[in-house]
Order: sequence, then structure tokens, then C-alpha cells
Amino acid sequence: MKFIIGNWKMNGDKKLLNEMESVLADVTTENKVVLCVPFTLLGAGNGKVALGAQDVSAHEKGAYTGEVSASMLVTSGAKYVIVGHSERRAYHGETNEDVRAKAEMALENGITPIICVGETMEEKRVGRTFEIIEKAVRESVPKNVQKDIIIAYEPRWAIGAGITPTRQEITEAHKLIADTLGNMDLAGTPILYGASVNGSNVAEIVSIENVDGVLVGGASLKPGEFVLIINNAK
Repeated sequence: MKFIIGNWKMNGDKKLLNEMESVLADVTTENKVVLCVPFTLLGAGNGKVALGAQDVSAHEKGAYTGEVSASMLVTSGAKYVIVGHSERRAYHGETNEDVRAKAEMALENGITPIICVGETMEEKRVGRTFEIIEKAVRESVPKNVQKDIIIAYEPRWAIGAGITPTRQEITEAHKLIADTLGNMDLAGTPILYGASVNGSNVAEIVSIENVDGVLVGGASLKPGEFVLIINNAK
């Protein structure tokens, strides 16, 4: 089984969600399909497609204006939550420690965190790719975790740029993550690839060793393209 997780980012409305759910109802797949939608759409689904959020507060409750707690996500029907997405790290200054705290809160409330890691173009240019990835995995994953988590490798230099890393680059990054997780007694943790995934390249991507699925951005907003990705991810 592969994970096909769509990240709608700050896009979409109830009409699009209903359309996507209607289209997905006719799709037969052994893969696990999840839509990570804006907070406002979490309670708007029909319950037939697993929904996730795109962020969660590291706090349980209190005077944190604008934040949404894990328990609130649960009551809205979220089963998954993305934490540490490259855009959260870049635009909101989230650190590995911040990401770990959010992942811990998700786990405490029975939500599966999708923990994102990846290097920037500058880090890649100076040869720090492996260092950054391993550090992010070790510092972003909760300590002594015994529940399900998912890791998503995002080469941050490829996101939104229409660039897909080479097969060798994806292979090396995912092997490093798998080896690191193994050293942390977390062997078997699903590792997704996310950056410029589409219906044309997904088959090759998921055929790579240690790639257990994909985190899809813009293409997950297009019902036809998203279905193509699901069907080709075998």
C-alpha cells in the first residue's frame, strides 16, 4: 500500500471538496488516499475520504489567538496533520523543535503526523543535503515514539518550481531517512516523497526503494490529475 496525500495549501472551497469526493468515490485503489485541506473544510466532507489538516498548535489550549489545537482537529474529523512543511519552516520560521512539539501533540490526540524534512537550494549547493535531512529527522520526530508517524521528504528547492530531482537524488535521500529511522528503532515508518509530483512522474517515483507514497501539492486540486496520480501510483 502506498500513501497518496494531497496538500491543498491555502486553496479550495466546499464545492471543490464535494467535487473531489464525488470523483474519488468511483476510484478503486489499494492505496491510502488523504486530503489535507484548510481548517475551514475539515468538517465539510462526507466522511468517505480521509481528511487531514495542514498544521496544528503545539499547545493544548489557552490564550493562543489564531491557533488550532489537536483536540479541535479531532472533533473536526481530521485523522492526519502535516507538520513542518517547507512553507511553514520558510515563512513562519518553524524549527525542528517546533515541529517535534506539534507532532507530539498530534500523537497524544490520536492524529497521525506527517513530518516534513528537506533541504533548501542553498543547503544543497554547499553540500549539506544529507546533514540537513538527518538532523531534521532526528530532531523533528518525537522521542520514544511508539505510535504511527509518517515522514515526507521535500527537496525544498524543487517545490513549486516544476523541478523533479533525479532518481538517484530521491533514492539517496530516502535511503538516508530509512537508515536514520532504523537507527532510531523506527524501521518501517512510511517515507513519502513530495515536490512537483504529477500523473506523469508518479509511477517512477513510487517505484524507487524506500518511497512509500507521495505528498502532492497543486496537482491534488485538480480532480482529473489527482485521480491519474492515484491510478498510476502502483
